[in-house]
Amino acid sequence: MAKNNIRIKNKRASFEYFLLEKYVAGIVLTGTEIKSIRAGKASLADAYCTFKGDELYVVGMHIAEYSYGTYNNHDPKRDRKLLLTKRELKKLKNKVKDKGFTIIPTVLFINEKGLAKLEIALARGKHFYDKREDIKKRDSQREIERHLKR
Repeated sequence: MAKNNIRIKNKRASFEYFLLEKYVAGIVLTGTEIKSIRAGKASLADAYCTFKGDELYVVGMHIAEYSYGTYNNHDPKRDRKLLLTKRELKKLKNKVKDKGFTIIPTVLFINEKGLAKLEIALARGKHFYDKREDIKKRDSQREIERHLKR
């Protein structure tokens, strides 16, 4: 199989949330969805994960319609089931019940076997002052790198 370098990142995730624990989950997809992901036509910008019963779903993940798909094409914003072990699901469900915790997708990628995987993280939202601190750290890091290049 050809090496796939598809890594679609949720860039806002680390800025808006403290990422506490990370998990890699499989996704239940249709044929045209996986073809669109392999073409790099997906977005995690407004996506989050929620429980429906005992199953975990990713909501708001946009996978563009496949350009060569006919009447078999998929709905771009549909809820997609995530595949995790029972132990991981139970642990996440208990953590999400606590105030302030949520589950967000961070990276969508294709593994060595050609399967689409979603890296999800248990996260807690940042306050405005936390975001300012991140911006200060990033700016100071850029300054240091600029001075080292001279």
